[in-house]
Amino acid sequence: MSNGKLFSIESFELKFPFELKKQISCALQLFNKTDSYVAFKVKTTNPKKYCVRPNTGIVLPRSTCDIMVAMQAQKEAPPDMQCKDKFLLQSVKTFDGASTKDINSEMFNKEAGHLVEECKLRVVYVSPPQPPSPVPEGSEEGSSPKGSVSENGNVSSVDFTQASREFTERSDTQDKYAEGRALITRLTEEKSNAIQQNNKFHQEPDLLKREGNKNRSGVSFIIIVLIGLLGMIMGYLMRKT
Repeated sequence: MSNGKLFSIESFELKFPFELKKQISCALQLFNKTDSYVAFKVKTTNPKKYCVRPNTGIVLPRSTCDIMVAMQAQKEAPPDMQCKDKFLLQSVKTFDGASTKDINSEMFNKEAGHLVEECKLRVVYVSPPQPPSPVPEGSEEGSSPKGSVSENGNVSSVDFTQASREFTERSDTQDKYAEGRALITRLTEEKSNAIQQNNKFHQEPDLLKREGNKNRSGVSFIIIVLIGLLGMIMGYLMRKT
């Protein structure tokens, strides 16, 4: 907290969560630490860019006053997110019972002998708060993992990481199961082909054996015919002799 003789304020910096093309605001709270009525006035180096409400006022003894500073929507971000704009808070004691209509520029004129306290404030751009990433709900197997949600609405990164790992492992198991099924099918087909080849191999000797028996039967029949013819010729020759 920054302390002056008349006012106490939280900081000498006005922090704006900068966003393009969007009006953003910053709050400034004044605390009158005296037992007197204190008048204030807020000035800025860039009045067209900012709107201060209220820019003048009276703060009662031991009381607070909230000031809202609104920055107009910006079309482009400044280099390195640095802002050179400044504000000047002027304050001066006034008479008891004073109101806003009693405030005039002469009250803040140091040359007129008034004890004016001044406090310079600088503008600082900060990153806007990031909303939590949406997590799809998952209830059945094969659906997206569901992270736990805390009371403040944020998803627990630990639970989400664990759920993601379990989901990945489950997917890997399903892939391995599918690969196993394909391997079993391929082995079954190869086994069937091997059995067919083996049966064909055993059938070929039987076929050759039957062919050999047929050939031998043919040869025996020819020999018998030749022997019969030879016997007939011999008998014919013997009769002629």
